[in-house]
Amino acid sequence: MLWYNDNADMFNTFLGKGPRRMQHWENWSCPDAETYITGIDHYDHPRLCALKMQELYPEIYMHVPETDDPQPRPWMSDGDGTPSADRKGGSVRWGGGSTSTFIHGEAYFKTPEEVFAFSPLAKGNFNDWGHVVDNGNYSDREKFIENSVNYYRKAFNRDKPLPGSAAHASCYNTMFMWPLLCFGWELFLECCLDEQFERIMDEFAEISRTSVLAMAASPVNIVHCHDDIMTTRGPVCSPEWMRKYIFPRYEEFFGILNDSGKIVVFTADGNMDAYADDVIACGAKGIRTEPYTDFKALARKHKDIILVGEGDVRVLMRNDDAEIKAMVESMAETGRMSGGYFMGIGNSIVWNAEPEGVKRYLDYSNELAYRW
Repeated sequence: MLWYNDNADMFNTFLGKGPRRMQHWENWSCPDAETYITGIDHYDHPRLCALKMQELYPEIYMHVPETDDPQPRPWMSDGDGTPSADRKGGSVRWGGGSTSTFIHGEAYFKTPEEVFAFSPLAKGNFNDWGHVVDNGNYSDREKFIENSVNYYRKAFNRDKPLPGSAAHASCYNTMFMWPLLCFGWELFLECCLDEQFERIMDEFAEISRTSVLAMAASPVNIVHCHDDIMTTRGPVCSPEWMRKYIFPRYEEFFGILNDSGKIVVFTADGNMDAYADDVIACGAKGIRTEPYTDFKALARKHKDIILVGEGDVRVLMRNDDAEIKAMVESMAETGRMSGGYFMGIGNSIVWNAEPEGVKRYLDYSNELAYRW
């Protein structure tokens, strides 16, 4: 993920010194809402539509296409959110297109014995494994770092971090996602308690270390680290397992990034209540997660913590004016507890969100989301 924003108010929020008007960090994927709000068809005029959105809601970062060339409209089957052509590939709709596959290691590993025989370091080059998301070539650390840094230099048109810029580098597979995506849910959970899994996690850590060193050397101030260590009901793995395999690596990796002058924001889906304190103790300056988490408890406990994702898209889908206003008022209350709070819909402004509900949320945010 590449995120570019040189807005000073946005950057100050990452410092825990957010301005009076709260900034937004939205995971936006609703072309129909853009069309409804702007009156400009997103597919016919994608650039004009995005520019109008930026004009109407400057506190929300929107990707603006370089050209206004028309974009194809997604052809849906049965209205269930699954593109017909991708139904067997495990994809679902995202924005005006579709996601990558949700079929992961099941296609490569069938038994625990195959998992325990696998060497991530021997594999090294994951370019042909799109299902792992961060599918780069990690076999040559120096070359990987060089290529990554050059990528961010070109993307942001700078050789060094720009003071006050909120542009950031990111990784999807900080640590936990590597075995999950490589082996798939069932084999991961079947194998992760076996002592043979320790070597595999050590090798994944070596790969992640390469990615972290690359981000540490990149010309950005913010680093966004992602691992879905939670479900909506809480942790996937026990505290004992996490404190053996995951948190020590976070402490090392976040330490490398902090020492290089980066601000680390950690992202996980689900309910982060059980492990938020651990992640902060490892060196993350904040958490981006979903509305199942108790954001107010985190804001009370950690002074000016970066918090993103308290808003709930299910509220937008119901499009009840009073309910949306109450949600924004509650979010603003949390925001007044923390200078690092961003307005944000944690479970994403998805493609089938109710456009009028999205507009109500944005307009009530403009009216109510202030710190003083």
